[in-house]
Amino acid sequence: MEPLLSAIISDLLSRALSMLIQRYRRSKAEETEHKLQRLQRVLLRVDAMVEEAEERHITNQAMLRQLDMLRQGMYGGHCMLDTFRYRVHGHGDDDEVSGDGDVVLSRFSSAKRFLSFPGSSSKEQSTVIDAENLKNLEKMLDGLETLMGDMVEFAVFLEGYPRICRQPYSEYLVLDRVMFGRQMEKETVINFLLRPEATGDGNPGVLRIVGAARVGKSTLVEHVCLDERVRGYFSSIVFFTGDDLGADNMAALGRSGVIKHQDLTASSSCGRSLVVIELTGAMEEETWRNLYCSAARSMGNGDKIIITSRSEKIAALGTTQALRLKLLPQEAYWYFFKVLAFGSANPDDHPKLASLGMEIATLMNGSFLGANIVGSLIRANLNVQFWRRVLHCVRDFLSKHLLTFGMDPTDLLENGYPLYAWSMARSRNVVVIHKIYQKRTTQNGVPKLTAHDIIAGRATHKGKFRAVGWRSSVPPYYTYVFNCVSQTAGCSTARKKRPRQ
Repeated sequence: MEPLLSAIISDLLSRALSMLIQRYRRSKAEETEHKLQRLQRVLLRVDAMVEEAEERHITNQAMLRQLDMLRQGMYGGHCMLDTFRYRVHGHGDDDEVSGDGDVVLSRFSSAKRFLSFPGSSSKEQSTVIDAENLKNLEKMLDGLETLMGDMVEFAVFLEGYPRICRQPYSEYLVLDRVMFGRQMEKETVINFLLRPEATGDGNPGVLRIVGAARVGKSTLVEHVCLDERVRGYFSSIVFFTGDDLGADNMAALGRSGVIKHQDLTASSSCGRSLVVIELTGAMEEETWRNLYCSAARSMGNGDKIIITSRSEKIAALGTTQALRLKLLPQEAYWYFFKVLAFGSANPDDHPKLASLGMEIATLMNGSFLGANIVGSLIRANLNVQFWRRVLHCVRDFLSKHLLTFGMDPTDLLENGYPLYAWSMARSRNVVVIHKIYQKRTTQNGVPKLTAHDIIAGRATHKGKFRAVGWRSSVPPYYTYVFNCVSQTAGCSTARKKRPRQ
């Protein structure tokens, strides 16, 4: 009798415990779903506010900063929402999406947000991630709701600014044709150009723009110079490169450099000039001093100079605080990459692809060039197996370079080290990229071979050859060209020694 009673009591206790656990899980799931719905609703309000503001010609600097806060909140909110929506699809039976938590990838803090934890089961991973992300969700939701509550005056003042005439394009076409993520920096540069110099000594004001290679310095300056406010303020805009510099060049603006804008109706006495100097490296202080003295003699009051360079050494060569361009935050980069990868397709209709896309985006290290190459590649084939294979190739490409050289592939290339291009086709030939440079799309000599040909294994050239990585569809319409060498696997010309940190 006693064993029977013990078995019955044990069964009743286990059932009661199971019911309590199920109720707890159900309540937590309902709470999470409710918060996700609240986040989706507040994001609709944020999206509407940002879209309305971007259609207005805003000149107030404080309102521009508020708009930038709205954009950052929008990117972060959408990234958080996508993480909850699509993360569950990253723990399938094949376990190909999250992999085994590659140790090499732990160097990237952004990747750790979405990759699973190594050494634990899928159920344990789900519990840990949900507990952590639930706190992040609450924080994001409270922040966005507070932000929107503080934007009442912003919405009222917004009605006082004129609208900008635009064609009704879809989101994919808009992001493919305009500069992304640099609106605040653009307004900062324009504000410097249109602002009178406080010194009053008649010398031209100088703004330095510093940033890594292919981070968007030339694109930013080009869009600034195409702005109607800037073209209406300056009668001439002239571009120089480091090879063009000299006293004679600065003194004769109309006969040297590349003239981007010239208003022949403006009189020479009151016409202002803007000079843009694009440097690949640093500039010696004495060279700059001679150049600036020459510019001060030849340029009038109200003239301005913009210098762009990858080197931090030019940060001291200006009359105002330097503008430093950095890589996009991971949340903004995912927003950008998602639109490029899906095009006109809706990511909600392809949750498995969206989960794969989030992991691919974390491996791109914020690269605009990488986003456009990989994004256009996977956009042409909305197939789960194809996207999974691309993810595997990109992860393998990143891991090999980190393990071999101890540096990110982008940093390796900038420091003079070659890269082994990844390919989805099995071949004995290996393509090594030695240099990436940019040239005008309108110039002659652009190769027909593309980076997609290399990835697909269609690059059958032997020895040295060139390939187009990407043709930009936004000003200044650069074509990015790879200098490559095809060689047999095992016969590497790349240095095996790790670069010094």
